[in-house]
Amino acid sequence: MMGYKSKIEWTDATWNPLRGCSKVSEGCRNCYAARVAARFSGEGQPYEGLAEMTPHGPRWTGKVQYVMNALNQPLKWRKPRRIFVNSMSDLFHEAVPDWFIFEVFDVMYRARWHTFQILTKRPERMWEWVTWYYEKSGIERDVYPNVWLGVSVENQRVADERIPLLLQTPAAVRFLSMEPLLGPVDLTNYLPYQYQATDEWGAFTDLYVQTGVDWVIVGGESGPGARPMHPDWVRSIRDQCQAAGVAFHFKQWGEWSTGRRMSEIEIPSILSEARDGIIAATTIDPPRESGETRYVCVDTEGRAFEMVRVGKKSAGRLLDGRTWDEFPEVVR
Repeated sequence: MMGYKSKIEWTDATWNPLRGCSKVSEGCRNCYAARVAARFSGEGQPYEGLAEMTPHGPRWTGKVQYVMNALNQPLKWRKPRRIFVNSMSDLFHEAVPDWFIFEVFDVMYRARWHTFQILTKRPERMWEWVTWYYEKSGIERDVYPNVWLGVSVENQRVADERIPLLLQTPAAVRFLSMEPLLGPVDLTNYLPYQYQATDEWGAFTDLYVQTGVDWVIVGGESGPGARPMHPDWVRSIRDQCQAAGVAFHFKQWGEWSTGRRMSEIEIPSILSEARDGIIAATTIDPPRESGETRYVCVDTEGRAFEMVRVGKKSAGRLLDGRTWDEFPEVVR
């Protein structure tokens, strides 16, 4: 599962010297990687023992496996590209030993013409390991300019848990993958800003710059069991990024499109039952004849919309009439 080219909109290629993972939060519920791995988990197949298909869907077993013959693959790609590291695993998974992470960083150091994008749901270990690595190497003031570090964020609770650790971790670029986005998120405390200090007489003195996240990717969930995403959640994050001068990349709407707006009579019962802004609408109205579960999304101001499942292709990736494919600027 390693591609010279990738269909993921925010990268050029994927590199998987590691296989296997385990679920850690609600954003993992419909993990695409687990679904792919379960298809190839039979005897003699690449993900044997790493994933399995259960009555409740695909499941990681929690075991990991090194793919040593793939370790040096980026060194063979001479054309510079953005490379998503371990799209089928998590480099900072608890089962991955320190020596293997070191080997991956060594390849990224030697392949300096590429840009490597590392995404994790385990920022505690990433912070501990990367901080140790740079201090041990004696280059803590000159982090690899071609290594970007990011965390997955699906709602406000996870944002408040993971982003502070990301911001403490040495990196040339720090980014968020907010896919699937399952609720409204306020990033105000995590985006860069400037402020001017004043003295006791109110005169301006020093100008301070607060660093923050450099890049934000947002996307809706796709595949079986996909949950919807309220359009106002996306617009809010886009507007926050624009105000802070942070690159914003909108990947996709996912399986769902915005349908009818719910009436004021319906909204009170929805608000009392919604979790993270989403509720299965079968509790509000009878299910459709097909038996398909409908969903309602509620924003922070109580506006509720019934969502319509139209499929990933039909839903597309236009936001307010245009695509948003921004990338952070990096000085090497």
